[in-house]
Amino acid sequence: MTLETAKARCWAEIDLDALKHNYLEALSILDGRAQLICVLKANAYGLGAKRVAKELYELGARFFAVACACEAEEIRPIVPGAEILIMGLVGPEEAGQAVRHGISLTVFNRESAETVLSAVQKAGTAARVHVKTDTGLHRIGFDRDNLSYLPALVSSPYIQIKGLYSHLALRDREHDLKQFELFDEADAYLKSLGADGYMRHICDSIGMVRYPERHMDAVRAGAWLYGVCPYRYEHPERDFPTVRFMTRVSDLHTVPAGECVGYDDEHPLKHSARVATLSAGYVDGFARLNNVGEVEIRGKKAPVLGLVCMDQMMVDVSEIPACKVGDEVTLLGGGIGLNDYAAVAKLNRNEALSRLGRRVPKIYIKDGKADEIVRDV
Repeated sequence: MTLETAKARCWAEIDLDALKHNYLEALSILDGRAQLICVLKANAYGLGAKRVAKELYELGARFFAVACACEAEEIRPIVPGAEILIMGLVGPEEAGQAVRHGISLTVFNRESAETVLSAVQKAGTAARVHVKTDTGLHRIGFDRDNLSYLPALVSSPYIQIKGLYSHLALRDREHDLKQFELFDEADAYLKSLGADGYMRHICDSIGMVRYPERHMDAVRAGAWLYGVCPYRYEHPERDFPTVRFMTRVSDLHTVPAGECVGYDDEHPLKHSARVATLSAGYVDGFARLNNVGEVEIRGKKAPVLGLVCMDQMMVDVSEIPACKVGDEVTLLGGGIGLNDYAAVAKLNRNEALSRLGRRVPKIYIKDGKADEIVRDV
């Protein structure tokens, strides 16, 4: 695919120089006290796990985390010898394949432990396991009431306990401190069973900047790498945006006052408007907004008109007289900041990035120029 073809309709520009900056800044925050686990789940939050893994591996990253087995298998050839941790559920066949490929598994309840034990017995080789403990997020993980299976896990010759981890709910400081206490209890209990030398990790990107005293042995950073700076962090300038989501004006027309635009029938125009149709919609990753939000054309803001369609959307360019068919339009990035976009769209910022559609070409920018173009279809 040529650059011209990639930018024909809508596209995403992924700034690998910004990714590098964010990675190095994370290492600076950790200051050598803890290892950085680079989280690549959800296709690296929409940026493309294969290329992101390649870049981070070349920068020296040697520990990656994903959500499921297929994500681990996707990046395994790209990061040879690196540690890969699957943080979610795996089936019996997936567990066996992961063990054979040296991929670490998470054990978080009796059933997951039995799945791993069965898989390693069939494979005839030991599994690398991280134990997940629930300290208050109440998602997955062993807690005080279901620890009875851990002794068998620790004593099994087929299991290598490589880590103990949890996840902060980040409701407030008081709750966070309680979670740290519960984590310490789980750590002490695991050690009492004879496990030792394993890695402890509980902080994510937010915890990384909020609780430097609790970095422990490792920190799991995903959002930070991709330019999602924790709210209320006093140095947001350290975390660079990595994504610019773009499209083009495909049509221009005048719509008289009193008419509704697109599928919307709740917001008739209060005045005659010059309307631009854009060649991107909600299936490409832009939120299905209804008469709210803005895009950027020729350095100026253009309000969204009507309900965003599957493949197209309309905006008001009455105040941008120079706008013409073929103009580039910024949907996210530049003057359309991630925080503001996510707030208007009522989306979590990670979700806003991860929604990029599979048919949207990703143009990877390195050293200030297009380095690679990837499209999933």
